[in-house]
Amino acid sequence: MLYSVRSAVRFQFMKECLTNNLYYNSVLNYNQNKECAIMIGRFKHDDDVFYGNVNGDLVTSMDHESRTFELSELAVLPPATPSKIICIGLNYVDHAIELDMEIPTEPVIFMKPSSSVIGSGDKIVYPAMSQRVDYEAELAVVIGKGCRNISSENAMDVIAGYTCFNDVTARDLQQKDGQWTRSKSFDTFAPLGPFIVPKEELDPSDVTVSSLVNGEVRQSSSTSNLIFDIPHLIEFISGIMTLEVGDVIATGTPPGVGELERGDIVEVKIEGIGTLMNEVV
Repeated sequence: MLYSVRSAVRFQFMKECLTNNLYYNSVLNYNQNKECAIMIGRFKHDDDVFYGNVNGDLVTSMDHESRTFELSELAVLPPATPSKIICIGLNYVDHAIELDMEIPTEPVIFMKPSSSVIGSGDKIVYPAMSQRVDYEAELAVVIGKGCRNISSENAMDVIAGYTCFNDVTARDLQQKDGQWTRSKSFDTFAPLGPFIVPKEELDPSDVTVSSLVNGEVRQSSSTSNLIFDIPHLIEFISGIMTLEVGDVIATGTPPGVGELERGDIVEVKIEGIGTLMNEVV
């Protein structure tokens, strides 16, 4: 089988990720010499947890066995296992206008614990101590190479890919506390997925980010409205802390944030990536 230069580069990148325990090495599938769009997921089959290439309804394991499964046979897990989730507050121009707030001059960052991560199809649990829980649709960046003090010019080199994220927030507790740790950190408050689109497959500078609740569109904006773009965010954050393989940077939410109720189905849809869907219980 012949591989393009682009495929060889991605194969080498996956090998680098392998050494950091994020991905198994992978090769691309071809169909009549045409490269197929590829997504990377993390799955469970019986007691076996593995990464796989997703092509339509088929999943091919990214190991030496290259096993093929129907997607319906597998449990879809969060596609990354971050040591930390770094989130950006107020990073859409149209969201700042909606809130009648000044455009920030540098990124406002906060963090969510890895224990809050769930995958698509998992349940968001409404905490007993909160009376208002909100959705926040976001584009997430998954780090593929550990870094510290990386420049914006080199920032794209450390990205594995992109996925959907929902920065679920207990809004009443956020307002009560005056800081964000409790309101953002409940278990199940970081839905992530369903799959990672490798960086070569997506231009993140102008994609539509939307949220829907029970099928009704609540948020819709383009990443072209980001105040701080992804290279800037990586430079800023890596100047503060080491970014590890698998870490997630959530790039901020568009206007239209709103309340969730128990029984709601909330979706985050991102052009070129797919749909992250969770029920609130």
